[in-house]
Amino acid sequence: MARIGFVGLGRMGAPMARNLVKAGHQVVVFDIVQAAVDSVVAAGATAAFSSAAAAQDADVVITMLPAGEHVRDAWLGQGGLSKAARVDALLMDCSTIDVATAREVAAASGRPFLDAPVSGGVMGAEAGTLTFMVGGEPAAVERARPILEAMGKTIVHCGDAGAGQVAKLCNNMMLAATMAVTSEAFVMAEKLGLSAQALYDVCSKSTAMSWALNTYCPVPGPAPGSPANRDYAPGFTAALMRKDLGLAQQAAKDAGVATPVGALALSLYDRFVDGGGGAKDFSALITMIREGKSS
Repeated sequence: MARIGFVGLGRMGAPMARNLVKAGHQVVVFDIVQAAVDSVVAAGATAAFSSAAAAQDADVVITMLPAGEHVRDAWLGQGGLSKAARVDALLMDCSTIDVATAREVAAASGRPFLDAPVSGGVMGAEAGTLTFMVGGEPAAVERARPILEAMGKTIVHCGDAGAGQVAKLCNNMMLAATMAVTSEAFVMAEKLGLSAQALYDVCSKSTAMSWALNTYCPVPGPAPGSPANRDYAPGFTAALMRKDLGLAQQAAKDAGVATPVGALALSLYDRFVDGGGGAKDFSALITMIREGKSS
């Protein structure tokens, strides 16, 4: 079993760290929110007094942080992770951040460094069924695989440093756009007298099927596990979806790629979050569409 330093215990990081403990690893954790640390310590982890302290003597160091500036500071700045970590430690960031920062941190670390953002939301983090999209050297990915398998069920090596972030941003751009048009279809059906269940029964088994529909249906009833059945309590907040769509648009701009559908999805989530929906699940976008505020 490995000694793992884990920094960042938010809605995703905390259950990921708990699953590492459950798998038998020795996990040392740090977060600026003491309550978050306490919740993971209660599961068997050990608290560190700083991020650097969490990294000392660790075989593997993992970060799960809100944005690129936090990742850069944690590894290269005041957080001191790169300096504190052993020269033979495996370094890994599971945050969703911009591609440029992911590549910058990997290059500056001076050793194998993986960007390994996740898909699956809070439910996947709690269940240990996340998908990891990993960028970095093949040998480092294989070394990380047993650690990742304690937190997820699908590990895909996407390519060199930054490739994991590219995959994550493309995935979430597709997901957001699919959820938007799925929501429009349910509202249209509702207005034309077709029940949500009937639409789901047809589309979930025909050419319109998708994860957004089949698993995360934006109306209550048809998909029992969807947030719509819990007043859109978030598995993945609309604010985070807006963040990822913004990162995707920046990556597309940097690459010289036109993504008009992705840009439209971002504008919809901008409107929804600015209107107060940021803390709801991203599937709650349907509530704005139903109110006729999406055009």
